[in-house]
Amino acid sequence: MIATRDRRASTLTTLDRLVELPERPPIVVVDNGSHDGTPRAIARRHPQVQVIALGRNAGAAARTIGARALDLPLVAFCDDDSWWAPGALDRAARVFGEYPRLGLLQARILVGPQRRLDPTCAAMARSAVPADGDLPGPALVGFIACGAIVRREPFLAVGGFHPRLGIGGEEELLALDLAAAGWQLAYVDSVVAHHDPQPSADRSGRSASRTRNALWVAWLRRPPAAALGRSVRVAAGALRERCPRALLEAARGLPWVLRERRALPPRVEHAARRANRPAD
Repeated sequence: MIATRDRRASTLTTLDRLVELPERPPIVVVDNGSHDGTPRAIARRHPQVQVIALGRNAGAAARTIGARALDLPLVAFCDDDSWWAPGALDRAARVFGEYPRLGLLQARILVGPQRRLDPTCAAMARSAVPADGDLPGPALVGFIACGAIVRREPFLAVGGFHPRLGIGGEEELLALDLAAAGWQLAYVDSVVAHHDPQPSADRSGRSASRTRNALWVAWLRRPPAAALGRSVRVAAGALRERCPRALLEAARGLPWVLRERRALPPRVEHAARRANRPAD
């Protein structure tokens, strides 16, 4: 499924690739209130694609809406500028079948026409997170949404993408909640996705969202000492980048954060700490 907003051209290009996949997966596009005619353009060019036009910007929570609409055991996420390699979805389905506790699979993401390995994927391949049982690849407590596949039921059971987080670092809370619910997350190098990042008109806004969300997630799930340490680091980075509005937004959200605060189980907190260390 794809969530998009005001990216008609790249969405259509992505769909051109997805409809040609040998697996012929059903596709849902959730449109976050585009003003550029994206839903109409999809209906004309790819009438077999289900389009959910929200009329508003639900941010990353649009993916949750799309997952509810797909009555399938697995949901593969795309951005409007990412797509799956031929055979990747079949390979992923086999992996999920072999590992019943696997809740989320992170694919190897190749970036741009040069097909460079995404640096975050390179780091995931060296993950220091301890494995909780047998896994098809390195254990994770994070992921990149444009190249991830989830088991639909546990994804929805933990609430999917939180509607308050918008776009920008929205994956962290979901990853922690899946792990806290007892599901495994793994990087699987043999499953391949492609990403051709498009220029963003609001890079500063995305950066502010990432900073705000990092602070919110720290206080939503981490122990006080860990949350405080991360807050100091994130706040220092925001000030260096001259992005004080992110700190103000985070502060305004503090009441709901404290209301919804739920500490991670010790094993997941240990994994979260290990995730920030180099591999042994």
